[in-house]
Amino acid sequence: MYRIWLLFDPRRALVALFAFLFTLALLIHFILLSTPRFDWIGGGAATPPAAQDSSLPASK
Repeated sequence: MYRIWLLFDPRRALVALFAFLFTLALLIHFILLSTPRFDWIGGGAATPPAAQDSSLPASK
């Protein structure tokens, strides 16, 4: 394992890793905010999950 760190500078690799993960987290959060179901900032009225799925057949 130590030979990998001989190829890469650990500080640069960790900074690049954290920058990538932070960018990925921002991207995921903005994608979720763009959907009406997961928009926790917009303040839309949340409907219960049972009321959303009306495609199921009625049980007998």
